[in-house]
Amino acid sequence: MSSARETYARDGVVFLPGVLDAAALADAQGAYDWSLAHPGPGASRIPQATTSTFYQDLYNPNCLTGYRAMLEASPLPAIVTDLWGAPDVWFMYEQVFLKEGGEARRTPWHQDSSYLAIAGEHLAVAWITFDAVAKADALEFVRGSHRGQLYNGSRFELGDDTAPLHPRASLPRLPDIEGDRSAWDLVSWAVEPGDLIVFHPALLHGGAPTHPGQRRRTLTLRFFGDRSVYDPREGGAGPRVAGFHERMTAGEPFRDPSFLKLG
Repeated sequence: MSSARETYARDGVVFLPGVLDAAALADAQGAYDWSLAHPGPGASRIPQATTSTFYQDLYNPNCLTGYRAMLEASPLPAIVTDLWGAPDVWFMYEQVFLKEGGEARRTPWHQDSSYLAIAGEHLAVAWITFDAVAKADALEFVRGSHRGQLYNGSRFELGDDTAPLHPRASLPRLPDIEGDRSAWDLVSWAVEPGDLIVFHPALLHGGAPTHPGQRRRTLTLRFFGDRSVYDPREGGAGPRVAGFHERMTAGEPFRDPSFLKLG
């Protein structure tokens, strides 16, 4: 795991093929299916130019009802702490994605950290697929970008992937990575169910479109550890925990009793 730890620190992303056995994958899919059956207030359909589906849900306040048993039995907390080289890990929130029914737009390039009031070394997004995805259709990353500039969030606007979420904020507009892909150090992998991708939320990433007859179901789980601090964003940012932002001060350890400690 030491080589994966070095890769994660350097590149901000690591591909771990086959680390989820059949039981762990089934538990993860059970949590995903629970989310589809119990949409939360954050559930939405991303605007499309076609009739295809691009559905997401996140921050369900009742998430642990469907996720606690899976998280406590999962190898994911140990995988994440091994990548950090530190023992403590907390679960922050879930996000589910469903793309199907035709040509669904690509996921615009963005950084999750633009939408989160957290910063630090001990952060991780665990990305799990329930469908095989070819390299040409996979999630892509700008290697090492977690150590660089933090950009404004994407508004996911049709026709302008770089349209800023908070136009008056001081964070710069996202670069047009699709306009000059050769200028960026891009990495991606073909993935199968059971494979795992772990990336730092400050890493620039984006997803290829889906095609007619293709379905892409993915679950992402966000974790944080000891070396993580509260870092508010202009215009507001998650997590969506009642009273959390009023209790916190910039730079203090990111902690709250509402987050499930897993290690």
